[in-house]
Amino acid sequence: MKTVGRSPLNRSLTRGIAILRAFRPGTELLGNGDFAERTGLPRASISRLTQTLTEAGYLEYDARQRAYRLGAPVLTLGHAMRAGSAVLRVATPLMTALARRLRINVGLAVRDGDAMVYLESVRYDAAGAQRSVVSGQRVPIELTALGRAWLAVAPEAERAALMAQWARERRKRWRSVKREIGEAAAAVARHGYCAAAWQPQVVALATPLVIPPRPIHVLNVSVTTKAPAASILHNLEQPLCTLAAQICQALDESEA
Repeated sequence: MKTVGRSPLNRSLTRGIAILRAFRPGTELLGNGDFAERTGLPRASISRLTQTLTEAGYLEYDARQRAYRLGAPVLTLGHAMRAGSAVLRVATPLMTALARRLRINVGLAVRDGDAMVYLESVRYDAAGAQRSVVSGQRVPIELTALGRAWLAVAPEAERAALMAQWARERRKRWRSVKREIGEAAAAVARHGYCAAAWQPQVVALATPLVIPPRPIHVLNVSVTTKAPAASILHNLEQPLCTLAAQICQALDESEA
């Protein structure tokens, strides 16, 4: 049995969580073979785990397809997390006000494995119409402003483990990605934020929110534009940093 510090991990529980995490956006059904491929677990273990998760309601079995889909209780966990988050209660109104005023995208995310997962994302297009983005969307840490801002303040052991993983996975591009990650860390130390444009015509800025004892949150703003990146940075750096300060202050006041 593995341990974290002095606390032993329950192997059956961690394997069950791995089954649930095998589902990805766009995937409705997975069979035992799919679970084995995505988790590396033995098929005998997978059969027991899927049966248990089905009986608990977290999976639904489709007899015709001989495969499983996620059950509704998984969604209730996400709703409970969002409803119980003091950070989201404080941040969402402030994020929405900024997104509406500047007609930009404003997001809040935390790390989930080797990706950043959005807790909230408020998006307005150039005409001022709000777009709905489902919370839970994942983006790569190493390529995005969100992820690089997190790396800039992450615990060294976690950062080193991820860097080693990417060095193995991104052999051809790793040298340039590693350099960009270092430049982002320097920008966060110097200016409080970093920028990235990992998608065509999308410029994003992000700043980390270190609010112990909670995990590191990262706030970002982004726009889709053909304008030079330098002008976007000039226009958005102050609103981003001001919003981050407002969120931290409001959170402190709410818990005083």
